[in-house]
Amino acid sequence: MKSVVIYCDGSSLGNGRGETRAAAVALLNFRDQWRAFGCYLGNATNQQAEIVAAAIGLENLRESCRVKVLTDSRYVVETMAGRFRRKSNHEWWARLDLAAGKHQIEWQWIKGHAGHGAQEAVDKAARTIAALGRADEEVLRDAAEIASGANGAR
Repeated sequence: MKSVVIYCDGSSLGNGRGETRAAAVALLNFRDQWRAFGCYLGNATNQQAEIVAAAIGLENLRESCRVKVLTDSRYVVETMAGRFRRKSNHEWWARLDLAAGKHQIEWQWIKGHAGHGAQEAVDKAARTIAALGRADEEVLRDAAEIASGANGAR
C-alpha cells in the first residue's frame, strides 16, 4: 500500500458575511513528487472549505493508500477522529467520509501561518483561488513547486 502525505487548507473570504468567496486546495506528496488540486466553492464557510480541502486530496488518490492528512483545521482533525460531534455541515462531511472510506488515514493538526513550507503554499493557493473566483492551474502549479522546494515539507 502506497504512503501519501496530504496538506490541505480552505479559505473563505468574507466567511459567511455578505458575498462569500471560498476555495479549497490539497497538496499531495508521493515519493517527493508534489501535485496540487483545488476548487472554487463560491458561497461557503471556512469550515466547509476546510472539509472540502481534505476531501479533494483523498478523492484524487487512484487507489487505497496509507495517508497522513495535515491540516490547520482542528475542526476537521477532531471531527474525523470522533472527538467532535457533527452538528452541522452534514452534506460536506458525507463527501469527506466517502473520500476517506477506502484509505488508512492519520489525521494530524499542523499550526497554520507558522512558516511550514507546504502548509504556507496550500494556504496561499486557497486564498488566491478564493480571491480569483475560479480554480487556476498556474496557482496550483506554483503551490506544488513551492512545496517541492520547501525544507521539511514532508
